[in-house]
Amino acid sequence: MSKQFWMFLLVGLVVAGAAVGFLMWWNRGAHLELKGEILKVRTLKTDEKNSIAIIDFRFVNSSDYRFVVRQVEVTLEDADGAVVGSVPVSDVDATRLFQYYKVLGQKYNPSLLMRDRVAPRQSLDRMIAAAFAMTEEKLQQRKRLKIRVEDVDGAVSELVETPR
Repeated sequence: MSKQFWMFLLVGLVVAGAAVGFLMWWNRGAHLELKGEILKVRTLKTDEKNSIAIIDFRFVNSSDYRFVVRQVEVTLEDADGAVVGSVPVSDVDATRLFQYYKVLGQKYNPSLLMRDRVAPRQSLDRMIAAAFAMTEEKLQQRKRLKIRVEDVDGAVSELVETPR
């Protein structure tokens, strides 16, 4: 193979790489996703076999498009590695929990609700209350919590608690 062939091949690869890089840079805000972290988890024993987790979290819509919440799910990975689902607590009931159980402290953030809109590049602090069919001790011994937020157009984002 001649030296000229290798030169044209190298130039072609550089041009193709530059074109792909430019397209990726151009579409960087098109991926609809919430990125963030779970800040604080408070637990409350409701009876002998059930408890509630109050989860405060912060997220940012890193895309160029509005994120409209369709559904929010909270799951927990227990100490044995099993995934346990939860039942969401309504915003009205969460407010009452804070009124009646002073041990929870104050309600720092509004609840994340269905149809909440997150503007492009907007950062928000929110909370969610979830009821688990497990004792408070098991809830506190969890490996991690996961909040799954789905957009009305189908995009899904997950916020995962960092292991302790």
